[in-house]
Amino acid sequence: MTTAFSTNDVDPRDRISYWVDVASKMFFNHRFNATAREFGGTLESGTLDTLRFVECGCGPCEVTRTRRDINQDGIDDYLLCIRLKGRSELVQGDHRIMIEPGMMVLQDAGQPMRARYLEQSASLFVSMPRGVIETRLGRTASVRATTSCRPVPGIAAEFLRLLTSRMKAIDVSARNPLAEQAVDLIAMAFNAGDDMPAPTSVRAGALVRLKAAIDARLSDSSLKPAQVAAAAGISVRYANALLAEEGTSIERYMMHRRLHYCRQSLEDPMQARRTVSEIAFSWGFSDLSHFSRRFRSEFAVTPSECRRRALAAHCEAISI
Repeated sequence: MTTAFSTNDVDPRDRISYWVDVASKMFFNHRFNATAREFGGTLESGTLDTLRFVECGCGPCEVTRTRRDINQDGIDDYLLCIRLKGRSELVQGDHRIMIEPGMMVLQDAGQPMRARYLEQSASLFVSMPRGVIETRLGRTASVRATTSCRPVPGIAAEFLRLLTSRMKAIDVSARNPLAEQAVDLIAMAFNAGDDMPAPTSVRAGALVRLKAAIDARLSDSSLKPAQVAAAAGISVRYANALLAEEGTSIERYMMHRRLHYCRQSLEDPMQARRTVSEIAFSWGFSDLSHFSRRFRSEFAVTPSECRRRALAAHCEAISI
């Protein structure tokens, strides 16, 4: 996490106005009500690709986001709250939820809401662009809630907290893959059934760790199955057994992910000046002809043609 703020450093007379200013920049426009002498809070934030993480601690207060606030800032994201300490009441649309420690709540920042923090609270918030989560969950209700006591939501909460603790050390090449893994887990958490058996959580957790370990090391051309399995804390045999349930293996999954990120880079207009070989080598390929063959086999198009089509489509979209 990179940006930090605490009311301990602010004169009590200015505490509320400073808090609202900083919190509005980290979250969104809102109205705030609290007693200056009693209120205290801390904020720490960081970004991972398109995701913003905010660790928030605050005393009793009330936060209201109106339609006017929404029109003014234009923020239309989804906001995930993982409650670590304290209770609060959230009202949005027809939903009224009492948020308690261990709960995970997904709310729509593009809709009016009111939150009353009843006591000293601590939360981890993750802000996500609407399209990022709706491609996985579809259009969702303004508020959805689950609990980290359940297997999959618990794995998601642990993974997100681990990301915040290590965010500064995460390599640039791993930031997008880890953000994708984070959103996948969030979607899984809110899609998980109540009757999901505990053993499934063990396999699901191992599979998540395995995929994250692979994605974090794709730029290493010498990467071996034993290395990623060890990083995930499992054996190569068990890792291949997990991936076999998805019709793949460690080596095939590594190749698939490398090709996926190469295509993503080739189609990105912001990376148009990078050569095809530079992109291929950055994602762990050591032989350009081998990369070209595998790319064409995977996508039925050459890397150069893939880039040409994507840039042509981008230019056409701009000209319309």
